[in-house]
Amino acid sequence: MSRMKEKTLHELAKEFPNKTYVELEKYREADRQQEAGSCIMGEARKDRESEKDRTSSDKNKYYWMWREEKKKRQEAEGETTIVKGIGQNSPEMKSAKSEVEALKQQLHTDREKYKKESNDLYNRIADALAINEDHQKLNGKLQMRITELEQENLELHADNKKLAHQIEDRINKMRKAGM
Repeated sequence: MSRMKEKTLHELAKEFPNKTYVELEKYREADRQQEAGSCIMGEARKDRESEKDRTSSDKNKYYWMWREEKKKRQEAEGETTIVKGIGQNSPEMKSAKSEVEALKQQLHTDREKYKKESNDLYNRIADALAINEDHQKLNGKLQMRITELEQENLELHADNKKLAHQIEDRINKMRKAGM
């Protein structure tokens, strides 16, 4: 290990007071990378060599690609199966399913209740309309009868005036005749 990596940022700040925090971090990171550089380069070399071996021929290249894809697919299928199995049998899922069933039953009950109420209201409206129609007919007959009675009343009033004039005329004639 180098001496710089062992120092804390506080110690580096004391040693280099003119540098900012960001500059000190870069300084520390550069030291780390320099130390790890040989390891990183060795790993990169190994990766390149193994990749050369795998891609030396097209047939070999496609084989390795197929193997990697197959492995990924199998892992994904396994995870999906596990998730489905756990998900369907978990207490939360069972609770959710029972809640859904309860809500479905409540919805069915509510629909039946509202259907019945709707039918009751429809029947009440039909009854009210029938009563209204009967009242309108009766009202029409009553209006006609009132008109007839008013007409008869006018005629009687006219007859009464005639009779009153006739009686007055007779009384006047009797007075003149001396009675």
